[in-house]
Amino acid sequence: MTTVPAVILSLTLLSSVCDGVKTFPPGFKFGAATSSYQVEGAWDSDGKGESIWDRFVHKFPEAIFDNSTGDVAAESYKKWKEDIRIASDLGLQFYRFSISWPRIFPTGFTNKPNEAGIKYYSDLIDALLDVGIEPIITLYHWELPVVIQDLGGWANPYISDWFADYAIQVFSLYADRVKTWLTINEPWLICDVGYVDGTFAPGIKEDQLGPYICTKNLLMAHAKAYRVFDRIFRSLYGGRISIANHLLWFEAESPENENLAQLTMEFMVGRYCHPIFSKRGGWPPNVEKLMKDHSEKKGYSRSRLPAFTAAERRFVRGTADFFGMNYYLGLSVRQAKTGEKIVNPIMSGSNELNAVMGVPPDAYISATRVVYPVGLRRSLSWVKKSYGNWEIFITENGYPTAGLELEDYDRVVGLKKHLEQIHLSIYEDGVNVVGYTNWALMDNFEWINGYSVRFGLYQIDFNDPERKREPKLSSKYYKCVIENNSFDVPKECFDMSFNQTEVRSKRQINLPKIPFLPKPSEVADGVDFMKEVYDNRRCIAKVMCLFGKMVSLMGNN
Repeated sequence: MTTVPAVILSLTLLSSVCDGVKTFPPGFKFGAATSSYQVEGAWDSDGKGESIWDRFVHKFPEAIFDNSTGDVAAESYKKWKEDIRIASDLGLQFYRFSISWPRIFPTGFTNKPNEAGIKYYSDLIDALLDVGIEPIITLYHWELPVVIQDLGGWANPYISDWFADYAIQVFSLYADRVKTWLTINEPWLICDVGYVDGTFAPGIKEDQLGPYICTKNLLMAHAKAYRVFDRIFRSLYGGRISIANHLLWFEAESPENENLAQLTMEFMVGRYCHPIFSKRGGWPPNVEKLMKDHSEKKGYSRSRLPAFTAAERRFVRGTADFFGMNYYLGLSVRQAKTGEKIVNPIMSGSNELNAVMGVPPDAYISATRVVYPVGLRRSLSWVKKSYGNWEIFITENGYPTAGLELEDYDRVVGLKKHLEQIHLSIYEDGVNVVGYTNWALMDNFEWINGYSVRFGLYQIDFNDPERKREPKLSSKYYKCVIENNSFDVPKECFDMSFNQTEVRSKRQINLPKIPFLPKPSEVADGVDFMKEVYDNRRCIAKVMCLFGKMVSLMGNN
């Protein structure tokens, strides 16, 4: 039976389409995000404990592109009032930030709280509410206390209990004021990039078992945090909670690779989504079979993908109030040719899938990312087709550039193109998207890319001790988007009459047939990138690093 509100919403959407209006539905929310390690600094101040990223950047400085650290970063621990001022100037409706687990519990365990850290987040929440900005909290954005890592970290099944204990305390402290929660940010990067070749902290190279053990333990930890919130805190304070999954879009290079593209989506995305969002729960059946077959071929006595018991499957299934989705890039995929070497360094399952990855023909490169706005729309449709009509909240999406650049025209164009794809997804595909989070409010420490890549709406010169926040052109455009609830803003608010094609072409590279790690001869004559690409861990996806270098050779603006 169709309810009256549903009919009204349908008529509203239909009216918007018929009138050619490029606004988003009533109630659609716009915000921006950061994470604790990337902006706070004060890595050892006021009783904070050490995190795995503190240890990683200090022990392996060569793992970071510019040998930098997050020790100081944007100094948000000291400058949080300035952060709230710029968020308010933008007109943000919400600000997503994360709690540093070792800042409030230095050992990772809840018997020794750090009052200074607890007060910092409490003050931040209160100040946001005072200016009418909703705080959205991520419990875990990769800052695992080293004490817990030394006990096995995400490879130890007890971590689900330790994470639940931590979550209970955070809910107790802040759930009276915070109404939207995310348990864990981007599990794929935690498990695959942290455990396949050690590109991310904790820097473990164990691609046969590590990422799969991590995946199951992480999902159990998420589910326990959700169940605690649902059973105890929801009735006291209300609110909603989910997980922020990273959706990479994989599309077939040719029609004969359609089945492979779907299997790759199930393996790389469904492994983290299917247990929570599907009606059946558990692993995607095709992934389960693939891992069982390949584990047997390699002589393992059981599948390298740990099984869920029936009780565990029921426990994890449905542990979300909405679908949290981060989107940044899309890749093409094709079956490897006989004898072709597969080198997808940070992705588990590449050999099992026998998949070679490349760049879609109409994608382009900016800094270290394959920018593919249409992949966002296709990802949203894939989620709806795979898991039903969940309310989808885009918890991260951003556009990278290199270097200091206040007039970031290319980010404006990239932001507009992604918002346009969301609009099409809502009005033409019927996907229930309810909010958009821009990454990031300000420039920050971008993990292994250090400060060489910028995502911020506000610029920070990290050589300046003052860490002044300066608005970029993109911040002015985004402010107009929020004010008008539309990606197509009035000229008097923001003039989009500059040559968008010219801006894009400065960073565009059309390389539709190049495999994931191309040979130097296929990239540029006389330039040997391969040794550096193979030997270091400087870029999150080696191919993106490679293409980023190519962009710099062609000239930066």
